[in-house]
Amino acid sequence: MPDRQRSRTTLLEALAVERPLQTVGVVNAYSALLAFRAGFRALYLSGAGVSNASRGLPDLGWTTLDDVVTDTRRICEAVDLPLLVDADTGFGDPARTLQALANAAAAGMHLEDQVAAKRCGHRPGKVLVSIAEMSDRIHAAVDARTDSDFIVMARTDAACVEGLTAAIDRACRYVEAGADMIFAEALGSLDDYRQFTAEVHVPVLANLTEFGRTPLFTLQELKRAGVQLALYPLSAFRAMNSAAQKVYQAIRRDGTQREAIPMMQTRDELYETLDYHAHERQVDTEFEERGAIS
Repeated sequence: MPDRQRSRTTLLEALAVERPLQTVGVVNAYSALLAFRAGFRALYLSGAGVSNASRGLPDLGWTTLDDVVTDTRRICEAVDLPLLVDADTGFGDPARTLQALANAAAAGMHLEDQVAAKRCGHRPGKVLVSIAEMSDRIHAAVDARTDSDFIVMARTDAACVEGLTAAIDRACRYVEAGADMIFAEALGSLDDYRQFTAEVHVPVLANLTEFGRTPLFTLQELKRAGVQLALYPLSAFRAMNSAAQKVYQAIRRDGTQREAIPMMQTRDELYETLDYHAHERQVDTEFEERGAIS
């Protein structure tokens, strides 16, 4: 197996170069390679992505810390881009969660203020914990941090549950508790973001998930509203799923994959992304050296 340890940039370094920082979701190491080749400077591992792609489950808080750490480690071994990880509600121990994700080479994580039996941020039925309980989660994570470059982001789902004013109040309290950045979930307008960023004095992330409550604003619109990070958590995953479904249906229907070939990545394109031939030469060299020694 090749040695893929590289120096990686931090989220703050990426944010210093690009604002709003486009942060794109990946569900595995290979999609991380594709995002890197497309020119993104920051990546994201969604809790829904882990649950859906790695476990085949809905995003209802059923994944474990081990599930998330496994995907995190594989992605971070593949690319040197900073990875922000969805840590849900902290898996019952925000300090342990931070340490595990930092050890897996993540650049940061976000904790949310829902109860442990959480819901997707764009679904009804969300229930929030108290400000004090969420602040305790943040304190525990920040106190466990040994690398000041590791970002602790606080997500608030309050806008849809308690209203925008309450969401802003919660965000400010979370910053007081030590949060470096704020994930403002499911805001519905640019005016909401303008008000939010005007009152919350740390970088604010906008979640531009498709088919959700937040319109698909452009980078320029978000920039004018004061947003510093733009998140696209599952865009490629949804497109991959749609393409895969069409290919499976075509093969089953036609008894051949011929009609689906135009939708496929070629073998050469796959090999180029993986740097396959260089790795193959490395394996051949190592094999020849072992033969010479024996």
